[in-house]
Amino acid sequence: MKVFVTRVISEEGRKLMIDAGIEVEEWKEKRALSREELIAHTRDCDALLSVSTRLDKNFLLASRHLKVIALHSVGYDNVDVEAATAVKIPIGNTPGVLSGATADTAFLLMLATSRKAFYMHKSIAKGEWDFFDPTANLGIELRGKTLGVFGLGKIGLEMAKCCIGAFGMQVIYHNRNRNEIAEKELNASWVSFDELLEQSDVLTVHTALTPETRGKFDWSAFNKMKPSSIFINTARGAIHNEQDLLRALVEKKIWGAGLDVTNPEPMHPDHPLLNMPNVSVLPHIGSATEETRMAMSVLAARNIIAGLKGERIPFVVNPDVYK
Repeated sequence: MKVFVTRVISEEGRKLMIDAGIEVEEWKEKRALSREELIAHTRDCDALLSVSTRLDKNFLLASRHLKVIALHSVGYDNVDVEAATAVKIPIGNTPGVLSGATADTAFLLMLATSRKAFYMHKSIAKGEWDFFDPTANLGIELRGKTLGVFGLGKIGLEMAKCCIGAFGMQVIYHNRNRNEIAEKELNASWVSFDELLEQSDVLTVHTALTPETRGKFDWSAFNKMKPSSIFINTARGAIHNEQDLLRALVEKKIWGAGLDVTNPEPMHPDHPLLNMPNVSVLPHIGSATEETRMAMSVLAARNIIAGLKGERIPFVVNPDVYK
């Protein structure tokens, strides 16, 4: 059996597959594969381990011989899951293992934005650390403020715990379904989407990208937020409208923003958001710790191994494939 891996992954995941008797071929070039290249490389493979690769209907139809596709991610919005199910390819993801690391990134962005840290660091490099002005470049404090969570699942729960522990923040959230664990453990309060916008001092996004959430944070949404509020997104860039976010910051509809995800990715280096004092942008590093990336590679490998054994994969996102 042979698996094609679209990036170099952590040794632990690779070793797990090799020890199971699977031949592992990795794409080692520092560029993304085209669809045609991906089809060619998987033609003689039995499985695919996909890292940050779009798997559309055309690819899946051309690769229907694959016994399993394992994603090196929790999200699967870059896969046509319906098409995969139609050609009976189980798709696996890596849930649970990156909740803490991604929440830490959201917390970092919140704190850095509140004190204009990225912008002030750049000012040192520009030689602008000279005259002291006690009224210039002031940030805002977070203690006792209200944290609003859009999508209070595992990552949102970890972010809320951090904010309560560090700053004694009050937690409100908006989900399609109530999170009774969060309500009990964190005294979190469910609110409507409009109430979330209106009441949050920090609004942090931790939801999946779906047709319902795509573009959810647009001009209408930002216009309802507090002018003193901070918007954080570590989920998917397409959940917010970037031009509307820029306009909201320029017109002071919100105070600041922290982004680990942009639309498109990568963000163009001359994008105006990168030079705003109250904006912090990171290059999608939410899961970028040694421990988390290792754990992700292991879960992806477990999906590959089970799929090639003809077993139900442990972390399947399209269970209908087994009907």
